Amino acid sequence: MPKPSASLLLHAFSTFAVGGPQARFAAIANHFGRRYRHAIVAMDGNYACRDRLEPGLDIDFPLGAPMKSSVLSNVLFIRRFLQRTNPDLLVTYNWGAIDWAMANAINPMMPRPLVRHIHAEDGFGPEEKDRQLMRRVMIRRLYLRRSTVVVPSQTLRRIAREVWRLDPERILYVANGVPLPTASTPCDQSRVAANGTPCIGAVAGLRPEKNLGRLLRAFRRVIDKIEATLVLVGDGPDRANLERLGCELGLGRSVRFFGHIEEPQKLYPTFDIFALSSDTEQMPITVLEAMASSLPIVAPDVGDIRLVVAPENQPLITSNNEEALAEALLRLLDDAGLRRRIGIANRLRASRDFSQDAMFQAYQRLFDPARQHA
Repeated sequence: MPKPSASLLLHAFSTFAVGGPQARFAAIANHFGRRYRHAIVAMDGNYACRDRLEPGLDIDFPLGAPMKSSVLSNVLFIRRFLQRTNPDLLVTYNWGAIDWAMANAINPMMPRPLVRHIHAEDGFGPEEKDRQLMRRVMIRRLYLRRSTVVVPSQTLRRIAREVWRLDPERILYVANGVPLPTASTPCDQSRVAANGTPCIGAVAGLRPEKNLGRLLRAFRRVIDKIEATLVLVGDGPDRANLERLGCELGLGRSVRFFGHIEEPQKLYPTFDIFALSSDTEQMPITVLEAMASSLPIVAPDVGDIRLVVAPENQPLITSNNEEALAEALLRLLDDAGLRRRIGIANRLRASRDFSQDAMFQAYQRLFDPARQHA
C-alpha cells in the first residue's frame, strides 16, 4: 500500500514535558499544520507539552507508558517499532533519546541507518556541565556518524566537530527563533512589580543546573543597596529548596514564586530586567523571548549567550558568580536610560538574527526528504 502524501516524522524525546526543545517542536508543528504527520514518544511517559499543540494536527502518541531502564531492552524494542511503523524520518532530541539513535543504527559500521535520522542537540544536563563524559562521547561518535546533527549554538557546533568528531558536513547550525511581540513597550514603563519597585524576572525550570540559588544570593546583595523585586517563573524539583533559601536570606516579599505559567512570555512586559544564573546553557529560548520584548539581559557567560545578545548588552554577561551577577543587576537598576537603550538594541538583534520564520524555513529543509544523505 502506498504511503500517504504527508511524510511521517517520528520524534523521540526523553520527556515531552514543557521545555525548550519541546516548545520549539510545538511551534514548528503548529506552523506547518497538516503538512507533516507526527508521532511523538517520550521515554518517561510525560506528555505535558501536548497542550501546546493546536487542535487539528495529525499527531499520534503511540507509546503512552514510560520505557524500560535497560538500554538493550529499549534498543531491541525500538528497532522492532521502527521496522513496524516505517517513518519517513526519525528525529531524536538530546542525550535522553540516544537509545533511538542506537536502535536506528544498531551496527554503527553499516552503510545506512534503518531510517533517515536527524539528531537535535540543545545542551547538557548537570552531569556534563563541566566536561564531556567519555562514554557518551564515544556513543555519540559511533551512533551519530551517519546522522544529520542539528545544534542551536556555535559552542555545540564546535563540540560536535572537535569532541564527538562528527563529519562537519553533517553538523547543521540552526538558530532558535522566536516571534516578535506585536508592540514594543519601553523598558521603563509598565514594568514594575506589585509593590512599585523595579522588577527582575527569571523564567526557568527550577532544576539544579539552573542554579537559581545563585540568583537569590545575588539578589540579596542587590536589595541591600536598592529596592527591587525578583519574580521567578517556572516550577520543578528545586522549588521547595529555593523557597526555603529565600526565607533564610530574609528576602520576604521581595521575591515572588509564580510557578508554572503556560505562556510566560506574556509576563515579560512586567519585567525591567531579565536574569539567568544557569551553570549550563547553549541558546536559551527564554533569552531570545526577553530580547524580543526589549529587555536587557543579565546572565553568566555560558554557551552562546554572549554571542546572542546585542553588543550593547555584552558587558552585562558576567562571570558565573553571585557577586558579578549582583553588580550587573545594580548597574541596570540604577540607570533606566541604559535599560532602555540595551532593550531596544536586543529587540533589533532578535528581529534581525533570530526570527521564527527563518527557523521554520530551516526545519522545512531538514524535514524535506530531498535532504537525505547518500
